[in-house]
Amino acid sequence: MLRFLSRTFASVQTQRKLDSAAVLQSSLLSDSASSGSIERTVMEHKLYRPPPEVRGMTSLDKDAFTQTITVPALQVPTGVLNKVVKSLKKSTIQRPGVHRVVQDKEESSSFRLVLLDPHRVSSAGSFSEAEAEALRSFGVSEELKQYELKLTYDNLKTEEVLEAVLPQGQDVTSAFSRVGHIAHMNLRDHQLPYKNLIGQVIMDKNPGVTCVVNKTNMIDSTYRNFKMEVLAGEENMVAKVKENGVTYEFDFSRVYWNSRLSTEHQRVVQLVKRGDTVFDVFAGVGPFAVPAARVGAKVLANDLNPESHRWLQHNCKLNKVESKVQTFNLDGRDFIRGPLKQELPALLKGQSAVHVVMNLPVLALEFLDAFRGLLQLEPPCEQNLPTVHCYGFSKDDNPEADVVERASRSLGFPLEDKCSVHFVRNVAPNKDMMCVRFTVPKEVLFCSEAKTEPSEEPAPKRPKCEDSPNLT
Repeated sequence: MLRFLSRTFASVQTQRKLDSAAVLQSSLLSDSASSGSIERTVMEHKLYRPPPEVRGMTSLDKDAFTQTITVPALQVPTGVLNKVVKSLKKSTIQRPGVHRVVQDKEESSSFRLVLLDPHRVSSAGSFSEAEAEALRSFGVSEELKQYELKLTYDNLKTEEVLEAVLPQGQDVTSAFSRVGHIAHMNLRDHQLPYKNLIGQVIMDKNPGVTCVVNKTNMIDSTYRNFKMEVLAGEENMVAKVKENGVTYEFDFSRVYWNSRLSTEHQRVVQLVKRGDTVFDVFAGVGPFAVPAARVGAKVLANDLNPESHRWLQHNCKLNKVESKVQTFNLDGRDFIRGPLKQELPALLKGQSAVHVVMNLPVLALEFLDAFRGLLQLEPPCEQNLPTVHCYGFSKDDNPEADVVERASRSLGFPLEDKCSVHFVRNVAPNKDMMCVRFTVPKEVLFCSEAKTEPSEEPAPKRPKCEDSPNLT
């Protein structure tokens, strides 16, 4: 049912985008004949289309996008200018870098011209009743003038530039993930000949972006990073981001970071209370571990990637929680059967909750067998058995049932009706990211047989366990 609703929502969103794209395409590609009248000019939707000779451009030539268009304007006395602009805010021209008020060259300095949106205003009759009444009250004539407006590359939107450049009929993308000063794109094959131009446009049109990169391969499931190439800007991969009030720094080219998981990080951390203990098996640079420590939890955080471990320590210090976080550079299975196993007996006797976060969606469900037979002596009560938050991808038609079945198989214990499943996000068509939450059954934790299959995650070269030191 959840997949159906998510797909329905995605379908609606897609249709809306298609409808919007159709409107934009119509506005950009309509080829009406020009004439001297305002009415005729505004129907010529190619007003905002860059010159056709830019089609196929692979090296950005900003001057080639310059053109002059005719837009309607109102002559307004300077004494009521601000009031008129405020009254006509829905009808004035809205273009990047274009001033709505300009000097009237034909009149004295006591008048200005207010430029209007030609798609909204084609004649005096185009004004709404409220706008017309406001103009009368200010003594402003509704007679329209024509103004020759010079549009340049700086006045065009990202989509307009790319649609003008890329071959007609091909998908135009301007979507990217923002990671600090870095814009991260996933270009399709047909866009690669234009990759450097696309990168430059993205950087030009998005203040604060000084580097644009394109992913060149799939995520490495071992260290969770991927190869990338710089399309435009500086080659500085050390990003600084702020998520849910927490600051992180890391080398984006060598660690895993996904800005789309901000809400999920917050959701899980909100379940953690002061005094709780959190074991973060695949901690990355700390998006679960650091905020959990900030709310007063004791955190043991682990990551196999030496670079992630290094930046995890750095972020603990950066956010002043290094005394609350113990970091490890181990294989996830070794972390469960080592530090977690050592700490757990004492925690089972306490009153505070124990959380185990396992955010490695490609493999995490397979690591659940590390809990089988983890402890030997069964406690007299089970109120503090650890709660696991385990992530997984699913392409199944019923992703909830799929991840529960896989988790049950790995644990060797049926979790149906003993767990909850949270939909995190749609990663790709027919591929969802899910989170299974359950209390580790005592039948698993204290069973006599422990599954000992080797992990698909290779052992680290230099395992280490230590409190967070200074970053060197």
